[in-house]
Amino acid sequence: MTACRGVRGATTVENDDREQILKATRQLLALLIRQNRIDSADIASAQFTVTEDLKAEFPALAARQLGWIEVPMICGYEISVGGSLKKCIRVMLLWNTDQPQSEIHHVYLHKAKQLRPDLAEFPPVDFAELEQWIQEHLKEA
Repeated sequence: MTACRGVRGATTVENDDREQILKATRQLLALLIRQNRIDSADIASAQFTVTEDLKAEFPALAARQLGWIEVPMICGYEISVGGSLKKCIRVMLLWNTDQPQSEIHHVYLHKAKQLRPDLAEFPPVDFAELEQWIQEHLKEA
């Protein structure tokens, strides 16, 4: 039975820089896509949040660059809690899938691993190979 499942992810950047935000978000989405075998046609919606110190670009643009043209998306600010992680990009995908919730892989990269260390333990990421996969998909989009 198909259900709408939540898929979470987060990453960080070093600076409030347009290219860093887009690159980090593309990497995050690419891993979510690959680890969960997500087809954008099955995504009900995507919600992105950034910490208030990131203003250089909408992270949803990275999803558009990957071809998510028909996916409804929105960006907003994460609430600012004292001592919380800075320069962080988060995403919540609502995904129509037959996979049970227990088989969903959430992705936390860079400093965002501290948000959910229990979920951040997956095989190390080969970022060079990941960038190659992203570049191939950017050409297709």
